[in-house]
Amino acid sequence: MAGHAHALALDGTPLMTAKSPAANAAIWFSTDGYDPVKKGINGRRVAGESFLRGFFAHAEVTEFVSLAHSQADHAAFAEFARSAGVTKPLRPVRLDAAAAMAPVEVLHYPAPIPPMECWRRSVHGAAAWAISGITHTTATRNVMQAVFDLRSAPQMPWDALICTSNAVQASMRRLMELAESHLAERYPGATLPARPLLPVIPLGITCDAFLPDAALGQAMRDRIGAAAGDVVAVTIARMTPDEKFDPMPLFLAMEQAAAEVRAFGGGKLHLVFCGQFRETGWVEIYAKAAARLMPSCGYHLLDGASPEDRKATLSGGDIFVFPIDNLQETFGLAPIEAMAAGLPVIVTDWDGMKDTVTPDVGFRIPTELPRAGLSTYVTQRYMGGTDSYVQYVSQMSAMTSFDVGAFARALVTLATDADLRAQMGAMGQARARALYDWKQVIPQFQALWAEQVAMLGHARRTGGPAVAPRDPALVPVGPAVEEMFAAYPTTRAPATRRLRAVATGSRPGPRETFDLRNYASRRRLLDDPARIEAVLKAIAAAGPNGATEAEIAATLRYPVASVARAVLWLLKYNFLVEIP
Repeated sequence: MAGHAHALALDGTPLMTAKSPAANAAIWFSTDGYDPVKKGINGRRVAGESFLRGFFAHAEVTEFVSLAHSQADHAAFAEFARSAGVTKPLRPVRLDAAAAMAPVEVLHYPAPIPPMECWRRSVHGAAAWAISGITHTTATRNVMQAVFDLRSAPQMPWDALICTSNAVQASMRRLMELAESHLAERYPGATLPARPLLPVIPLGITCDAFLPDAALGQAMRDRIGAAAGDVVAVTIARMTPDEKFDPMPLFLAMEQAAAEVRAFGGGKLHLVFCGQFRETGWVEIYAKAAARLMPSCGYHLLDGASPEDRKATLSGGDIFVFPIDNLQETFGLAPIEAMAAGLPVIVTDWDGMKDTVTPDVGFRIPTELPRAGLSTYVTQRYMGGTDSYVQYVSQMSAMTSFDVGAFARALVTLATDADLRAQMGAMGQARARALYDWKQVIPQFQALWAEQVAMLGHARRTGGPAVAPRDPALVPVGPAVEEMFAAYPTTRAPATRRLRAVATGSRPGPRETFDLRNYASRRRLLDDPARIEAVLKAIAAAGPNGATEAEIAATLRYPVASVARAVLWLLKYNFLVEIP
C-alpha cells in the first residue's frame, strides 16, 4: 500500500530493502506520543503505542535507537522495549546531539515533521540524516501552520510525511499547493524546493490481540440483557460529539432499522457504546437523546478504559458501527480492530475508511460537507482565536451529514442475515491480517526509510542541494544571541582580555553563590560549580597580571568555551575584573 519504493536509487545503484540493516530509524521518543495509560487515551497515543509494539516485534534491525530530551524518556523507552520482549541492543541518543544516532540515518517523529527539526539538522548539513513523520489529526492550526512552515524550512526531498490514507495524502498535498502558491506570489522567480515524500502507509494493529473471546462476549450480552435473537451493534470510541461523532443521527438510523427488523420477525436491536466521556455532562445527554430518538432499541455504556470491556464489546457484538462526521478523525483504527475481531462494519465514507472498508467487509455510508463558501467564516474564527479548536470541529460536524436512511438499510441488511454477517466478518479478519497487521505494515516503514537513506547517499555523492552545514549562529528561527541581540548591550565579551581575581574577603564563594541564586531550581546549570571554582583559583594563582581565557584553558585542560562561560559568570558576580 505504500506505493513509493523503487528498485534502483536515483543514480542507478540498488535500493536497500526493508530487510537491509540500514532500513532503521531512531525513534524521537516522548511518553506523550506513546503512553495512553499515563497521558490519556486518544487516537494519536493509542496509535503510537501500537506502532512501537509492532516496531519492536517485527522490525528487522540490529538495534533500537531512542532520541529523547531526558533520561526519564530514555528509561521509559527501554522499559517499553523490555516489556515487549526486546533482547536486541537499545541505544539512547540525546536529542540535542542527534548526529550521534549514526550509523542510523533516519529520525522518525510520531507526528507531522516539525520544521524546527529541519532547522536543527541544518547545522550538521541537510544530508546529515533524513526525517520521517506521520499524520494523525491534521485539522489543528498547529499542524496546518507546520505544513506551511515546512515548505519554507530546510526540508529536503529525502524527508517524508507519512499519510495514513489516500484522503489524508490529498489534504496534505492541497495544503502544500496553497503554501507554494503563496510563496511563488510572494517571491516571484524564486525556485521552490522539492516537497517531502508523501507515502501512504496505514496505521496497524496486532490482529491476534483482537481475536474474540466467546465467554467474554456472552457475558457482555447477558449483562445488557440481549436475548438469543437480538442483534447488538457496538462501537468503541471517545464519547464526545464535538471531536468524534454526533450520536444522534446514529440513534435515528437505529430506530428506523428497528422497525424494519421487527417487520421481518427479528429480535430487538441494541446499541453498545464502549468509551470514555471526557466531560461527564455528556453521559446524561447521550442517555436522554437515546431514549427520545431510539426508544425501541437498547442503549448501553461500557467502560472504554477497561481492556476487558473493550474485548467484551468486540467479542459480543454482531455489527460494528462507526459513523464519523468529524475533521478530527483521519484514519479510524477502531474499524480495523473490529474487522480483526470478525465483525462486519458499517462506517461513514470518510477519510481513512475509504481505504480500509471495502464492500466485502461492510458498508460505507455516503457523507457530505458544506459547499464552498458556507463554512469559510468558521475557519476564519478559528484562525483568529475567536473560536477554540473544539468549537471549530463541532461547528463543522454540525454541517457534515451522512445518509441516515442508507445507514438504517445497512443495519437492516446485516441484522436480518446472520450468514452475511459471518461472511463479512470472516473477510474482514482476512483483510485486517493481510493488510493492517503490524507484521505487514512495519516492512512498509522500513522500505520507506531505506528509500530515504538511498536518497541521502545519492545527495552526498553528487553534492546535492543545500547539503553543506549551516553556521549554527545564523539559523533564522533561532540565531545566536549575539546575532539577534547585538544592539542590546554596551559591548560584547572579547576573547583576548586579561582578567584578575577580586579580593572577596568573607563574602560567599562561587559554590555558595550558586546555592543562594538557586540555579538548581531550573535544572539547568551553566556549569559544574566545582569547575567554575577551579577557573577562579587558576586566575587568582596568576597574580595581579591576571590571565587570558586561553591561558587558563591550557592550564586546566578545559575547553576554551567552557572557561569563557565560567569567566562570564564570575564577572557577573564580581569575582573577577578585567585588567584595562
